[in-house]
Amino acid sequence: MTKCSLPVLLGFTALTLAACETTPIQMSEASMAEKEIVMNEPAPLMSWPDLTDRPKAEPTKTVRTGNGETDIVDVWLPDGPGPHPVVLMVHGGCWQKSIADRTLMNYAAEAMRQEGLAVWNIEYRGVDEMGGGYPGTFQDVAQAADAMRDYAEQFDLDLNRVAGFGHSAGGHLVTWLAGRKNLPDTSALAGGTPLPMVGVVNSGGLADLQASEPLTLKSCLADIKDSLIGPASENRPDPLSDTSSDRLLPTGVTLYSVNGERDRIAPPALGDDFTVIAEQAGDKAKAFIIPGEGHVELIAPGSDAFKKQVSLLKMMLDVN
Repeated sequence: MTKCSLPVLLGFTALTLAACETTPIQMSEASMAEKEIVMNEPAPLMSWPDLTDRPKAEPTKTVRTGNGETDIVDVWLPDGPGPHPVVLMVHGGCWQKSIADRTLMNYAAEAMRQEGLAVWNIEYRGVDEMGGGYPGTFQDVAQAADAMRDYAEQFDLDLNRVAGFGHSAGGHLVTWLAGRKNLPDTSALAGGTPLPMVGVVNSGGLADLQASEPLTLKSCLADIKDSLIGPASENRPDPLSDTSSDRLLPTGVTLYSVNGERDRIAPPALGDDFTVIAEQAGDKAKAFIIPGEGHVELIAPGSDAFKKQVSLLKMMLDVN
């Protein structure tokens, strides 16, 4: 046995025990306490390699929506006959192609395909590509969404059952698509015939650009914001007026915001606050916070967040 002088915290009172003895039983209890502390620590958040190191499936087909290098869409078709309900998918990556392109969503797209959902996974120019930012990024997203009509017959897609799903920056772009019909006629982004959707899942999205700027990473939004929203002008004094989704409400569709409780890219407050604004504008909206999960989990099949989002999409699309 070892002689010692050891301060011991018992309840809220510190007692000093001089010349105490540490027995094997006491050592075991201390070890158990350490294990209990470790067990009570939150599980590590998923990292990007935790997702991207998984085997990656390939789409059923890749189609072109224009002549540009990024005018392409990956199509994922479920087994069995159609007409298929469709998820219009928009990837994130802080609006920067150097961070992510549409293939980051292959894991989510394949999992949704296996759930009986067709997926229309679009590409667009990032702010770090020639012609990207304002207005090119927005024009690309609109063109890619509308092009679904051109391929609906070929792939037996049900245009009456289309729901949007956008992650991170893609959450901004897919909610922007939902409100696009409210663009002022003077906007360079106006025009076309917006594809109707029954609803949208805003997955860890940065839908409200002004609210998102101080809460997300500086490199994700603040550093590229001017390129994304474009300059102010006499006819467009507020560049957020036609670029930030909160300015285009109400959308007339259901808006579900899903956030990981521990998301450091898109904190849950963003989903909560966007939901309040959408409800005040007259939209049906609801926010969901997934305990213990972060940003990557939102698009990682098998996570609680992913399961929740698939269930929301299937509910909106009337899929059993």
